This record gives sequence, structure tokens and C-alpha cells, in this order.
Amino acid sequence: MKRTVLLLAGLAAISATAIEVGDKAPEIVLKNQDGKVWKLSEHLGGKHLVVYFYPAAMTGGCTKQACAYRDHLQSGGTTFDIVGISGDPVGNLKLFQTAEHLNFPLLSDSETTAAKAYGVPVKSGEKAIKRTVAGEEVELKRNTTTARWTFIIDPAGKVIYKDDQVKPMADLQNIISFLNQQK
Repeated sequence: MKRTVLLLAGLAAISATAIEVGDKAPEIVLKNQDGKVWKLSEHLGGKHLVVYFYPAAMTGGCTKQACAYRDHLQSGGTTFDIVGISGDPVGNLKLFQTAEHLNFPLLSDSETTAAKAYGVPVKSGEKAIKRTVAGEEVELKRNTTTARWTFIIDPAGKVIYKDDQVKPMADLQNIISFLNQQK
């Protein structure tokens, strides 16, 4: 009997953290690529907000996904804001922003608080890659890697879209199509 109760209690705790469409978005308080605190609550009330979790700065799919967002924002016609979140430390995010001329905030979730609050799977374990930024070779290390998930939060702070099977090159178009259907 005890074993059943403990198992059910554990399942309830797991499902309590899985964010679904219609839920209030959990607060996010993380440092951005410049080391400044970024709070979700300070970015609500205007446009929809795309919150996307990605595995690692300056890797193939993550770079393609981020550059698609960058290019979309540069085109000027967007009706939403964007923020990217990974387990990378702040320094890696600054290098990523610089190398790819990214024009939206990148947040460091190295303690995985935001990923856990949104139910995004994380893997622990040190990883390192080498890249060239501004003609200099740099090593980017991280201790956590998040899965690639995307959420859209409406101006009132409600999750209206969740994709836990994100394809980097299709993500932006899926978001645009979804928001166009909402009009």
C-alpha cells in the first residue's frame, strides 16, 4: 500500500510541472547574454512571446533556428517577441549572439530552473565544443543540455502553443502559421 501511494504522489509531482496549453506561464527569472536579469513578467502585456528552449549555443540546428528568428525580426513584420533559453552559461550566449548577430535575448538556464518549470527534459553532463568567433578560437562548455521545445505565451501570460517535437528549420513557420490562425 505504501508503495502505491508513493508512486502516485511521484506521478502527481511530475505531471504538476508539465505545462500545457491553457496554463499560466511560470515566471522565468534568468540572466541574459549580457549578465542582466530578465523576467518574463516584465515582458507580458504587449505582443505574444515565443519562448524557445534549445540544446546548445553555436551548434548546427540551434544556429539555424536562431538565425531564422533573427532574419524574421530583421524583416520587420513580426507580431511577436522572441527569447531563447539554453543550459549554456552567460559567456557562451554572448559569443553566440556576437557570432550570429542575434537580435533577441538569450537566457542562461544553467541551473535548469526554467526548463523544469516548463517540463522541458534536461540532460546533465559536461559538454564542450570549439568554435571560431571574430577570428579567435573559443571553447564553449556547458553542464546541462535542454530538449528543443517551443511555447507561445499570450499578452495575459497564458500558454497558447506548445511544441515538444520541434524541428529547427520548421519552428518559425509553425509559429507564424499558428498565430495567423488566431487572428
